[in-house]
Amino acid sequence: MQTVIETTLDAQDMAVGADDGNQYLTFIMAEEEYGVDILCVQEIRGWESATPIPNAPPNVKGVINLRGTIVPLIDLRQCFGMEAIEYTPVTVVIVLKVETEKGSRVMGIIVDAVSDVYNLTDGDMKAAPDLGDAVSTDYIRGLVNVDDKMVILLEIDKLLAMDEMPNLAELSKQLVQDGNV
Repeated sequence: MQTVIETTLDAQDMAVGADDGNQYLTFIMAEEEYGVDILCVQEIRGWESATPIPNAPPNVKGVINLRGTIVPLIDLRQCFGMEAIEYTPVTVVIVLKVETEKGSRVMGIIVDAVSDVYNLTDGDMKAAPDLGDAVSTDYIRGLVNVDDKMVILLEIDKLLAMDEMPNLAELSKQLVQDGNV
């Protein structure tokens, strides 16, 4: 029996009461905490199987049909070069609205678990360390200390820029037209 957790987030409702700063939804991967701007979050769902996409990179786990919208699912662990793990009932898909050069897209990231929502100001944030040309940190918005732990805030638009996989959107449309999703 599959347990599906479905929570629809209205980011504007969650932002009510936030006096200063921005709110970030945080999640766990490999016992580390990461965060994304809550205004990008559309929905949080439990893991469900996805329709695989032929010849997709290993981090693209397939697509799901979310109320008529085809949503590609990206395994963030694999994007970060972490060890792949088996998905469990606590594995979560965070559905995000991503802005790219080609317009906005809805995408899902697969993470180990959702953690918390933090209200953070720009003063709380430290710049990502300069690691030279060896490691790109363009997708890191900043680092913050919360309750004696380091949280890495992600620039999700840059992280999920899918322009290197131009056929994904076209393939998703084709799957819908063919009735495969």
